[in-house]
Amino acid sequence: MPVLPPENLTIATTGASGSMFLKSFLLTVERDDRVKTVNFIASDSGLRVLAEELAIEGRTDLIRQIIGSPSAKIQVQSNADIGANVASGSYPCDAMVVIPCSVGTLARIANGIASHLLERAADVTLKERRPLVLCVRETPLNKIHIRNMSLAAEAGATIFPLIPTFYNHPSSVEIMAQEFSNRVLAHIGLPQPNAYQWKSGG
Repeated sequence: MPVLPPENLTIATTGASGSMFLKSFLLTVERDDRVKTVNFIASDSGLRVLAEELAIEGRTDLIRQIIGSPSAKIQVQSNADIGANVASGSYPCDAMVVIPCSVGTLARIANGIASHLLERAADVTLKERRPLVLCVRETPLNKIHIRNMSLAAEAGATIFPLIPTFYNHPSSVEIMAQEFSNRVLAHIGLPQPNAYQWKSGG
């Protein structure tokens, strides 16, 4: 069973739009002293989206380019390195989050196709019965997407669609992304002190 709160996370990003949510998530994890280690994986398509949405250039100093400063906590893993630490169930990762998660990545995870590190790490997370959160980003959904979400959920993943909240009246896209990050982190046992909490008016 994972330690509570989780100290060792795998965070991955894929070729779906929504890099601002990834940036917010990484920034929040970087600030959270409860998290000691983060292994970060970006697919080739994910790198392309990062370049388009966050003006990332190449793969050098990737974390600094995303969050604005270097990090001793967040380690970048090559998606081609199928022998990396997170590819083994003996490595003590507590939880994995894919944000955003494309429906192509969803399909490979749901059907056990682990030809790259990202999918292998997700496969290991499922087989070791550790929390796996897939922040799926796609619309509209066809029946294949829905079936794959069902398959992944049956295998133990949490389908956490990249849908922001509006009841907290976010005044910027950054606040919107932050609140989504807060919700995902709370789901894996890392509640954030600045998270919005609904209060009934009745």
